[in-house]
Amino acid sequence: MAVEVKELLEAGVHFGHLTRKWDPNMAPYVYMERNGIHIINLYKTAAKIDEAGAALAKIAASGRKILFVATKKQAKDIVAEKAGDINMPYITERWPGGMLTNFVTIRKAVKKMASIDRMKKDGTFMTLSKKERLQVDRLRAKLEKNLGSISDMTRLPGALFVVDIKREHIAIKEAQKLNIPIFAMVDTNSDPRQVDYVIPANDDASKSIDKILSHVASAIAGGLAERKAEKDAAAVPKEEAPKAKAAPAKKAEVVAEEEE
Repeated sequence: MAVEVKELLEAGVHFGHLTRKWDPNMAPYVYMERNGIHIINLYKTAAKIDEAGAALAKIAASGRKILFVATKKQAKDIVAEKAGDINMPYITERWPGGMLTNFVTIRKAVKKMASIDRMKKDGTFMTLSKKERLQVDRLRAKLEKNLGSISDMTRLPGALFVVDIKREHIAIKEAQKLNIPIFAMVDTNSDPRQVDYVIPANDDASKSIDKILSHVASAIAGGLAERKAEKDAAAVPKEEAPKAKAAPAKKAEVVAEEEE
């Protein structure tokens, strides 16, 4: 889906922060200043969305997960919806420290959640006292709130997509340590050098976030569809080539030679 500058404009993607709050490293993406606010160059935004989308589609096609991170109020519901639609993990509550750098511990917490679910299915849960059941339920609810959306992420993600890199600086640092590619919406008050794939955009307005995430999710969905098509093609057994018909044996010619 090609990105139209007009639709970005209508969604307010071009509104940056106050000029006094800007990060000079965002200068290449700033079009002008108006009423004390920086205006983002939407032609560059559109180009960067296309670039990021192509890279994300490749990662999705390879079978790796893309972890979405957005804990700010305006972005939480949008990210949960868009990431959920394409079956990608996301963090919209507080970032669990060591989520990436101490992934083994995080996986143990997810397994704990699964073991509680098993207890409820096999009846073990009901053998506990009322107080113990209450404690287990509380633990399960806490784990679900913080880690429920990443329960299917069995290994480190192939990429991170972040809304507001200033707010999610811990997640950014962890991904940098592990050389995980970082894709992000970057506003004029942030340093784009921390990100591998910069999408210069207003990261405060829900309309802007929704518009960018829609394009990103669409690109990832395209990568997933490509992967599915390849899998389906590989699963179809190749038709056996028809066996060549044996050539009829030549009749031996008996030549009667007259003996001299």
